[in-house]
Amino acid sequence: MTFPDITAELKERMPELRGRLAANVVLADITWFRAGGPAQVLFTPADEADLAYFLKHRPENLPAFVIGLGSNLLVRDGGVPGVVIRLGRGFAEIKVEPGHRLRAGTACPDVKVARAAADAGIAGLAFYRGIPGSIGGALRMNAGAHGRETKDTLVEARAVDPQGNVHVLSLADMGFTYRHSAVPADWIFTEALYAGAPGDPAAILREMDEVADYREKNQPIKERTGGSTFKNPPGSSAWKLIDDAGCRGFRVGGAHVSEKHCNFLINDQSGTGEDIERLGETVRARVKAKSGVTLEWEIIRLGLPRDGRPVGEALADRVAS
Repeated sequence: MTFPDITAELKERMPELRGRLAANVVLADITWFRAGGPAQVLFTPADEADLAYFLKHRPENLPAFVIGLGSNLLVRDGGVPGVVIRLGRGFAEIKVEPGHRLRAGTACPDVKVARAAADAGIAGLAFYRGIPGSIGGALRMNAGAHGRETKDTLVEARAVDPQGNVHVLSLADMGFTYRHSAVPADWIFTEALYAGAPGDPAAILREMDEVADYREKNQPIKERTGGSTFKNPPGSSAWKLIDDAGCRGFRVGGAHVSEKHCNFLINDQSGTGEDIERLGETVRARVKAKSGVTLEWEIIRLGLPRDGRPVGEALADRVAS
């Protein structure tokens, strides 16, 4: 489907806008699942000031959503009405600062930040080598791996609210818990400041290699996937609950549960967004029936279904046995 093109109207409304506006951009091309419909408008701001200007002057009834590298994102087939904001070069700078600190724009891939920290002899960020996303997503979800989380190294973050106001947030302001930040969901992170410890670059690189080796051996990193699908329930592992429910390898349409790691969904046969969401909801239903545990989605689902199609838990009833 396509949406009405409102880019000319937005440009007229915001004459000082420096970023790029594009209509009906297919988001499947920039998400790791390679599925889903278009964004009505894709906006790539030039920098933080440009982003703030856009948010301050956009029409009040125009929704706006931000995406990162698309690594943990499932876009529904009907697409996303409103504006999808994707941070680019203006948010990709990394600076090493005194006191074993590192400042990174939120468009930076996590792995690039880990590498920059290693090169500067800053220990404590090697775990980012195992997280397939950007710093913005890491802040939003308190991303972690191998026993460490974003909260363990973050000093402060910058964010822009829906009215275009810029905020500097301390670690306490972030309200981090497991895979969650308490910062309002419609605030857009633009920068993060980390503090590590002095370390030997060679030793940090070896640690990163170990993280990468573990990930390659245990996760389907070369497939079209969105990373870990569900959060681990307290005291348990999502993958084990899924396996115990008999869902290893289970397929819906063009997507299936990974044989290598049951908490990963794989789009291996040009599956639609509905195929992938239906697969996930059916897994949730079967885990609930088997163990009584309700798995919580870690992957972000965004947009509308095709006309007349169900979403969410209603999908599981169509194929659950």
